[in-house]
Amino acid sequence: MRVAAFDCGTNSLRLLIADVAADGTLTDLRRETRIVRLGQGVDATGEFAPEALERTFAVAREFAEVAADYQPEKLRFVATSASRDVKNRDEFFAGIFSILGIVPDVIAGEEEARLSFLGATANLGAADGPFVVMDLGGGSTELVLGQDDVDAAVSMDIGSVRLTERHMPVETPDENQIRSAITEIDAQLDQAAQVVDFSAPRTFIGVAGTVTTITAGVLGLDSYQRDAIHGAHISVADIEAESEKLLAMDRQSRTDLPYMHPGRVDVIGAGSLLFARIVARFDEAVTAAGGQLDIRISETDILDGTALDLAQTSS
Repeated sequence: MRVAAFDCGTNSLRLLIADVAADGTLTDLRRETRIVRLGQGVDATGEFAPEALERTFAVAREFAEVAADYQPEKLRFVATSASRDVKNRDEFFAGIFSILGIVPDVIAGEEEARLSFLGATANLGAADGPFVVMDLGGGSTELVLGQDDVDAAVSMDIGSVRLTERHMPVETPDENQIRSAITEIDAQLDQAAQVVDFSAPRTFIGVAGTVTTITAGVLGLDSYQRDAIHGAHISVADIEAESEKLLAMDRQSRTDLPYMHPGRVDVIGAGSLLFARIVARFDEAVTAAGGQLDIRISETDILDGTALDLAQTSS
């Protein structure tokens, strides 16, 4: 079955057109990502900004033309964190429907977690589990624990964009701003640990653009290379060192990184701090329980999970 999956988050709008075989094998036909920053200012105003909506609609029109060339049998437009929180989302719905002919599906954190887990673990064997999948977005971050299916999941109301706007809306954050962000992150993790057993996983899987961009830096890539990033094994020390480097850089230095998407330049520092704090907490808990955590990076995520789920849904 040929499907088209759209994932609209706080920071980016993405498209995957794929053929999904009866056994669940997914074959990419086209992947596209654009930074639209739909969630610009949502945390403060509770509304989509007009310019953010127009950026999103412009990319949706571009993606509609791409999808039409492939003639998918099914389409699904998934909207996540920013779209849950706004007062004017009917305007967003109407705009997307006029462009694509489908109404955005604003999914709850639990559904976001399920789709992320499905996409991230689709090609992994049971021997590597239990897994925890971390989907680090612009507005929220999901932690999903499971083996063959989801056992526990939590959606935290923090992401790279929200942390930047709340705590470090400057070119280079100072020590107090970083400490303020850490305080919020740690408080959110304390609550998440009441839902998800941080000591349970054998494999930690990090997904989404912030995570893969940081991994490109850890690997020292001279460009963004999906194949090199997918499946990479990195350490807590690698992530912490990369976060410290990014937080100390000015905007131009981050812009000059050969793998950095321009739309991530101003939020990558906060995102890297969040990534580092989360993975350190899991590593500490697993080690204390006598285990050893394998940290992997995946280029397959909620977008792939949405495509797989769409192909498996009868209606």
